[in-house]
Formats: sequence, structure tokens, C-alpha cells
Amino acid sequence: MTRPLLNALAGGLALALATAAQAADDPLPSWNDGDTKSAIIAFVESVTTDGSANYIEEDARIATFDNDGTLWVEQPMYTQLAFAFDRVKEMAAEHPEWKTTQPFQAVLEGDHKALAAAGQKGLLEIVAATHSGMSTEEFEKITSDWLATAKHPRFDKPYTQLVYQPMLELIDYLQDEDFKTFIVSGGGIEFMRPWTEEVYDIPPEQVVGSSIATEFKMVDGKPVLMRTDKIDFIDDKTGKPVGINSHIGRRPIMAFGNSDGDYEMLQYTTIGADGLRFGAFVHHTDGEREYAYDRDASFGKLDKGLDAAAQNGWVLIDMKNDWKTIFPD
Repeated sequence: MTRPLLNALAGGLALALATAAQAADDPLPSWNDGDTKSAIIAFVESVTTDGSANYIEEDARIATFDNDGTLWVEQPMYTQLAFAFDRVKEMAAEHPEWKTTQPFQAVLEGDHKALAAAGQKGLLEIVAATHSGMSTEEFEKITSDWLATAKHPRFDKPYTQLVYQPMLELIDYLQDEDFKTFIVSGGGIEFMRPWTEEVYDIPPEQVVGSSIATEFKMVDGKPVLMRTDKIDFIDDKTGKPVGINSHIGRRPIMAFGNSDGDYEMLQYTTIGADGLRFGAFVHHTDGEREYAYDRDASFGKLDKGLDAAAQNGWVLIDMKNDWKTIFPD
């Protein structure tokens, strides 16, 4: 082997080792270098470095994440809504009246205009009918079975594979720095809890969400919690700070969302609180790799928050420019 070739090989090996070492030191490798990544790392280093003027004790390091559109895909509709629609179709044989009763008729006929006209009231009616009348254990199995087989209409992959790789890295980074990470979502708490630990490494007791009222009953000599058709709590908009207070009991120091449904959570986290605080919206700007939407979106509308971000010092995470990749390989 000639000396020039040996020198070239040695140089290539040194470059590869240096690149690998740099990657190992990078807590957010799927994020492009820039202001957003720098702001996140600078904040975390400031509040976790002993002796820093902004140091925050470990028990107060609370970070909250919305789920739909912040941690996984929410277009062309919320995943739980797709689940509810599939449940309507599956249960239709037991409910022949649904063929002529809105909003169920609209689901069975694929009438999106009629569904839109039904509004939030109609969607809540669908959720109540398809998520109740069973024990919490039965609902967990139904949810898990559906997620194991259902696929996204555009990407043709299971929904649990359509999580955002940069956000997974962010959760890992915060956990490594002794943050306690919570999901605070408008989605159903018992829809999320069966899979969040496996997918996000966030255990069920650290999931805050909307809920259906449950009742304790003895069935065949065994105690069960039965799901009723009554909405217990909506963990969205002004409900998010309420949910944080009741479930977590501490004000977060970091909060991540993507829509106006997270606006009050970011306000509660960052405005009027003692010490350094961080708020951010994931801004969906990549129609090629994912979806591009904000002010006019039917799901995940970001309008008020988009205007208020600069005023409140909230970071806008530009999906197209800030993320090297969207989904895990």
C-alpha cells in the first residue's frame, strides 16, 4: 500500500472519528444548527448548571408537551378522531339508527361537509358514543388493538411511527438533565396512556388529557371502572393550565405546543412566573415531508399564538428549516 493511500485512509479515519465524537456530544442531532436549537440548549444549560444565576432545582424542572401536532402527526385529522370514526363503522351494525342520524350518518357516508357542520358538539357526541359503555381495561385493549393495525392515509405507516424524531430527542435530552416530562393534551387521557411510555418514554402517570367520567362497579365479583357517556374534563385551551395544576401540582418551566389550543399553557408557563422560562410552538411549515398549515387549519390552527410569539418571547420551531428529519427512520 502506497504512502499517499495510507495518508488518505488515515485522514479519512480521523475525520470519521471526529464526526462521530461531535455527534455523540450533540443532544439534538436531528435539529439543524441555528437560533432555535441554540436557544433550547442555552436554556437547559442555564437552568441545570450548578452556580448559574438561573439554576433551578431538579424537583422544579417540569416540561410539558402537547401531543397532537407537537409530538406526532395531526393531519388530515386528529388520530383519536380517526379512531372514533373507525369505531362508528365497526359499531354501526349494532346501531341501525345511525344510518339516518347525524353526525353518525356523515361518518358512515364519508360526508365531510356534514361533519364540519356538526361542529365540536357533533364530534363530542361521536366520542361519547364510541368511547363509553365498557371498562377502562376493555377500552385500553380496543385502543391498543386499533393502533397496532391502523395506518395513516398518506404515509401508510402506523400512527405510532409518525412521531417527530427531533421531539423524541428533546424529551431524551431533558430527561437526561433531570427534567420530568409530561404530556398535556386535548386528546383523551386513556387513549394515550396505553402507549406513551413505549413511544415517548413518558409513563401513564405523567399524561394529562381530556377524560370521560367513570363509575366504580362490581362486575362478576370483580371491581371495575366503567366508562360513561359523560364528558368529565376537556384539557384544551384554558383547560390546560387547570389540568396542569390538578395533575402535576407545579407550574412548568418549559412548555411546547403547536396550536392556539396550547396558547394558555404557554402563558401559564412563561408569563408572571419567577425565574427563567421557555415556551415554543412547533410551526408546521413543511408540506413536502409532512404538512404546512397554521392560521386557516381545521385541525391544529395556529393564529393567535403565531401573532403573540414574538411579544411573549416564545420560540417558533420552523419544521422545514429547523429539523433535519421529521420521522424516525
